[in-house]
Amino acid sequence: MIMSVEFRGQSRCQGLLFTFLLLLVTIGNANSSGFDLSPITKSDWTFEHAKHLLERAGFGATYQETNRVFELGPKRAVRLILKGGAVERKSPYLKFEHSGIFEQSLDPFPPSRPALTSSAKITGEALGIRVREGVNRPLQPIVNKFFYWLRASRLETDRIVYWWANEMLSTNHPLKEKIALFWHGHFAVNEDKVRDYRKMLGLLELLRNHGLGSAKNLVSLVAKDPAMLVFLDAGVNTKFAPNENFAREIMEMFTLGDGKYDEKDVREGARAFTGWEVRGLNFNFASANHDFGQKAFLDKTGPFTGEDIIEIIFEKDDCAEFIASKLFTFFVTEKVPPSLRSELGEILRMADYDVSNFLKKIFLSKGFYSEEVVGQRIKGPVELMVSTYRKLNLSRVPGNPDFNTSSELMGQRLMHPPTVAGWSTGRSWINPSLLFERNNFILELVFPDIGFVPPDRAPPFIREVTNVQNRLREGLPVSVATAPTGVESGMMAESNKNADRDEDFNTRLGSMRGWQMALERVKPIDRHVSSLNLSEYMQRQNVKTAADAVSLLERDFFSLRLDTEQRNKLIAHLKTLLGTDKLDYRANNSESALREFFHKMLSLPEYQMG
Repeated sequence: MIMSVEFRGQSRCQGLLFTFLLLLVTIGNANSSGFDLSPITKSDWTFEHAKHLLERAGFGATYQETNRVFELGPKRAVRLILKGGAVERKSPYLKFEHSGIFEQSLDPFPPSRPALTSSAKITGEALGIRVREGVNRPLQPIVNKFFYWLRASRLETDRIVYWWANEMLSTNHPLKEKIALFWHGHFAVNEDKVRDYRKMLGLLELLRNHGLGSAKNLVSLVAKDPAMLVFLDAGVNTKFAPNENFAREIMEMFTLGDGKYDEKDVREGARAFTGWEVRGLNFNFASANHDFGQKAFLDKTGPFTGEDIIEIIFEKDDCAEFIASKLFTFFVTEKVPPSLRSELGEILRMADYDVSNFLKKIFLSKGFYSEEVVGQRIKGPVELMVSTYRKLNLSRVPGNPDFNTSSELMGQRLMHPPTVAGWSTGRSWINPSLLFERNNFILELVFPDIGFVPPDRAPPFIREVTNVQNRLREGLPVSVATAPTGVESGMMAESNKNADRDEDFNTRLGSMRGWQMALERVKPIDRHVSSLNLSEYMQRQNVKTAADAVSLLERDFFSLRLDTEQRNKLIAHLKTLLGTDKLDYRANNSESALREFFHKMLSLPEYQMG
């Protein structure tokens, strides 16, 4: 069963959702409670196994890259994947290029606009700007700068995401980026609260550089990371007023899981973490704010520090089981039976919490390559985008479709997890709205969104063209969307310009000025469009018929095999688009037809699985 040719509107999405749910039912019925941890042998190793390994331990690969990994054999392939070098790509984006937007006067940044203006009124200065005397809105320049940093940090964070996405795409060590993506969801920190792209970048680099090492060491490093400390309110955790947020989350979200501690442990743990704070971009221990008294934590008593708390946590079997199970659900399957959970925890403990050694055991197991695992996991939005780009062998992430916008519309905006628990996964990635946006991502890749055309290159009729596009994206039929329309009438009511003219500041004005200042200083994201040439791609592979084209796309892009009926319908559809069974690469319509067909195939439910 396949989706209809046109994929417009929510009704179509609901039909696709039904098809997708049927696929998931089949998958769910196929899963069993057992998992074979015995090692796979070279005689059992297949090309499909190599393809699966590259999908799960990275973001997929081209046919040529997959074939190379297949020829390595399982042991050597896994070894090179763990250390980097299984695929021969080299990222040109080795270091993030800062825009130079930070000024020392921004540190320390005020917790809120009211706090800023109150302080400025008392001291006469804030953020390096003196209060203006004898004018309306004397605090306006200070408020402008406050909003400048909020906007500039957000824009620079978007640039960090593009930089990271390019690393995911072009690195020869995709597992390094894949594990960082896992930890990014595990240690979920949101820029909206941190409000400093430098701290967000620092945490990301920590996850990238230490993600494959000791999980225990990583938790210790993250616990002192400035972004995490700000996000979980560690800076206000003092012996005079202990804040329980940090202590609670380090147990519930990072190490033990819900129900493995009680409220007394939270209170006592919070006391142990008192005095942990941030100065600039560095961790600082303020001894004057630390509680040096006795604490009773997880059945132990002593004058514990924050470091002691982490040590005690990692002595618990629940800790190893929790972390191992989360790794397993990310890389293998979401279904972890209790018996397997205990075994996974033991593997991680015996590896001294070394993530690489744990993953080595998993990647070399027969269970990892079983029918119950291969192609049975729903790809997250970032995985979907990056894997598509890698399989197309793109050299860099396109600026169109916009990576941040597309991933957010599909449910996953990097650096902005929805909660401290990170992103929900699995079936939560799929509903009619999210499927619609997954389709739109592929559509904008093959038929770029004209909304990104800059004003200096926009033709006079661009407004009407964009109106047509927007109507199509809203799900209107082509006949309605392209019908001539008059100029839209009516204007928004003009704001009362005299309102609040005598106030000390104007927040709305400050927000606008802040955006203007930020846009002046933050380097723009490259909005290039990737020059896809599917005709050339097919021709290089000696594709001559519609059946060959379907087989090629299935081989290079899909983890799940298509059934015979589905494949035949796809072949028939491509024949209709081409007007023939044979691919004539000199024909003017071949590229357009192939792009339309490519969009159709990659919008199938099976392509969402990896």
